[in-house]
Amino acid sequence: MLPLATLPGSMDAGTSLIVIVALIGASAFFSMAELSLAAARRQRLRQMADDGDGRALQVLAVQEQPGHYVTVVQIGLNAVAILGGIVGEGALTPTLTRWLGAVMAPETAQTAGFLLSFLAITAVFILFADLFPKRLGLSNPEAVALQLIGPMRALTGLLKPVVWVFDKAADALFALFGIKTTRDDRVTHADILAMAEAGAAGGLLAHEEQQLIANVFELDTRTVESAMTARDRIVHFLRDDPPELIRARITSNPHSTYLVCDGDIDHVLGYVDAKDLLIRVLNQQSIELDAEGVLHKVLVIPDRLTLSEVIEQFRTAHDDFAVIMNEYSLVVGVITLNDVMSTVMGDLVSPWAEEQIVRRDQNSWLIDGLTPIPDVLRALELDELPHQGQYDTLAGFLMVMLRRIPRRTDCVSVAGHRFEVLDVDNHKIDQVMVTRLPGETGA
Repeated sequence: MLPLATLPGSMDAGTSLIVIVALIGASAFFSMAELSLAAARRQRLRQMADDGDGRALQVLAVQEQPGHYVTVVQIGLNAVAILGGIVGEGALTPTLTRWLGAVMAPETAQTAGFLLSFLAITAVFILFADLFPKRLGLSNPEAVALQLIGPMRALTGLLKPVVWVFDKAADALFALFGIKTTRDDRVTHADILAMAEAGAAGGLLAHEEQQLIANVFELDTRTVESAMTARDRIVHFLRDDPPELIRARITSNPHSTYLVCDGDIDHVLGYVDAKDLLIRVLNQQSIELDAEGVLHKVLVIPDRLTLSEVIEQFRTAHDDFAVIMNEYSLVVGVITLNDVMSTVMGDLVSPWAEEQIVRRDQNSWLIDGLTPIPDVLRALELDELPHQGQYDTLAGFLMVMLRRIPRRTDCVSVAGHRFEVLDVDNHKIDQVMVTRLPGETGA
């Protein structure tokens, strides 16, 4: 057997070029095998496996324990790189040196020929053995991984003794530095939101669909106060209200559910369903609130619950209406399952969000004081506001920033925007003008 150093000299130029092409093909194979395994999506592979593709199960198994697979890839890539340099230098350097010798000194031609040979071989390997196959592997990683898993498993078996030695050495290094060798495949809500955003940017998801996904995850952070009907907007009855007043109030303020109180709104007795009252009217029965079967027991929840916790309360109580009370047993609002779902669906079903935030032009908005902060941030394209977590609405934000009850014309300038109070009704902030400050850019 010839020594490795003498190998190039024993080949003519044609044979060397054939060997180089073969090495490029081998390097491309290992590059695609490496990138496709790493980029293959486990959810997509599981779907393929469920559809009966056994190769998908093999790829999933390798992703769980990729040590042997990666070792074979690295052995192949490094072996090809070394052989490519040896064969390539011997294939092109003599020819290039001979051509250059016609126009320059022999020593200079030898050096220039070597450099040009090195650059040419390196460029060819980078393009055809690295960039092109890796991009190909990333463009459709699952399909590529399925095609290559069989040959790679065969190579793993063929090189098993060598792979074992390198694996043990690598495991020792991982243990020495305390690094985990298992892959964490848990998918967090941030991962899902990032995928949805990428899908929307690529045109695979509509903006409304992306926003719907984001709204679902906001249920764990939004408090019940961000979706409730506030105390001053609650249409309620008193227990001794006459039928004529009940009819008039339902006619002027049609709702599906009405709170029933004793004396004032903070003494809740229960609620009545408008459908039940309609049935009683059609059956020519009395709609007095103390009649048997009219009043229903009401679910009472604290004002610090998140919307996801509210859904759980509804599920447990088998109800879809609740009264919200604070720590002083005062009613602060009411909420229905439809209110929570409207928060999720956003602009798709709820015109109320449009009424709360009205965009006047590219740099100004008219916003209701009771607008939830997540909606304000979304409209203004902001990530956060100062002291976030201490308030739930735009009115609460202004109170925290001013450290007092805001008055008309009060303003705060933060986060590149100016928040000016336009209308205050009995200490309640009705309208706020938000203006983007000069120099700030928006979408």
